[in-house]
Amino acid sequence: MSTTTGSEVRPGDEPFLSLRASLGRLSGRPRSIALLAVLPALAVVAGVLGWLFDWRLGVDSAVYRAGALTLLQSDPLYAGNTLGSEPWWALLPFTYPPAAALLFAPLAFFPVQVAWGVVAAVSFLALALVVRVTIASLPRQEGGLALLASPARITLVFTIVFFGLEPVWRTIFLGQINIILMALVVLDVLVLCRRDSRWGGVLVGIAAAVKLTPLIFIPHLLFTGRKRDAARALGTFAGLQALMFVIAPSDAVRFWTHTVFNQGRIGPMHWAGNQSLNGLLNRVTDLAPWSSVAALGVGALLAPFAIWVMMRFHRRGQHLYALLVTAFYALLVSPVSWSHHWVWAVPLIVVLVARLPETSPVTAWRRWALAGFVIVVFVSCVLLVLPNGRNLELHWEFWQFVLGSAYLLVPVALAATLGVRWLARRERVVERAGAPGGSSRAEERGQDGSP
Repeated sequence: MSTTTGSEVRPGDEPFLSLRASLGRLSGRPRSIALLAVLPALAVVAGVLGWLFDWRLGVDSAVYRAGALTLLQSDPLYAGNTLGSEPWWALLPFTYPPAAALLFAPLAFFPVQVAWGVVAAVSFLALALVVRVTIASLPRQEGGLALLASPARITLVFTIVFFGLEPVWRTIFLGQINIILMALVVLDVLVLCRRDSRWGGVLVGIAAAVKLTPLIFIPHLLFTGRKRDAARALGTFAGLQALMFVIAPSDAVRFWTHTVFNQGRIGPMHWAGNQSLNGLLNRVTDLAPWSSVAALGVGALLAPFAIWVMMRFHRRGQHLYALLVTAFYALLVSPVSWSHHWVWAVPLIVVLVARLPETSPVTAWRRWALAGFVIVVFVSCVLLVLPNGRNLELHWEFWQFVLGSAYLLVPVALAATLGVRWLARRERVVERAGAPGGSSRAEERGQDGSP
């Protein structure tokens, strides 16, 4: 990811205002509305057809629905490895906090396959929202970018094209909610919080109540000076958990005293699909008992660097880039980051593609190479091609371990690119400072306003 970003977003061009204006313009374009509604409509239709013909659609959405039904029927959520209302082809444990079962309650009113269609439809709309907010959060260079001349049209194109990314299509086919959770965080951090909304932080708290990983965005808000938003996020999360101690006290107690520490319910940590440091170390050490502890240690060592990079972007007004640093750090240090959790590739690719026209012929190949590398990784489905399952990952050759860590290599490549660019720029600043006339603070930041 390039460091060039330009100046802070102008007050009259903040994401919330741009988003509202886009919705207003969209309401007057029936063709655009029809195009935007195609994928969600197809998802719902597929869900109805799946119900009529008994297709196996949405393994994870079936678990969500079963969790909601179990809660509504006052049955235990965590007593066994399956739930009674799960279909025979989706017999999996409910691994989410009890508040998630409450938030999944609307799915209980639909048949299993239709519930998948609803989740998929909302996911497509959430994907479009993420793309649009990302575009609105991009810095505006003088003269603008041709790519962003028509944000609404580009949003529609990206939303369709991004269905080709493995994390995206896998999320949708499984009936997962990763895109929806990402949209909640993006909308909260880049729109509501930036607008000083009284609702700032609430969506982050809701996302964390469904899956615990979004809790990392609470310290993100805190470090970036959004103390009230961080407090609202934490309060929303804690409030939902407290509510569950009232509604389903036995489930709440069991989850927070036992289930939350039981990684075995989530799945084998060494599976190729687990693209986290924990998954990598479990694979390369042949499930050594200390591997998960070592992964936590590596994550702790990386934390100061991640915070420093995130704050460097934030202080330059690069709030989108700061958010991406936190998101990819979370993917690295989470005990489990299945490949479909890496939907954060969506805003990252938007950033990389938007940066391509802003380069000189001398450095163009670097940005094209980086953007191409990221796109190829998330389109290639390399994790599906490698031998996996039945502990085959423990017997990979060296080159297979490299390819089997493709998603992990993305933040490594981005960090290396940033490091090289910053060191090169610092050397240029030192050379200018030694030249007659010295160097100004503006030169230190670079002619384009980047760090």
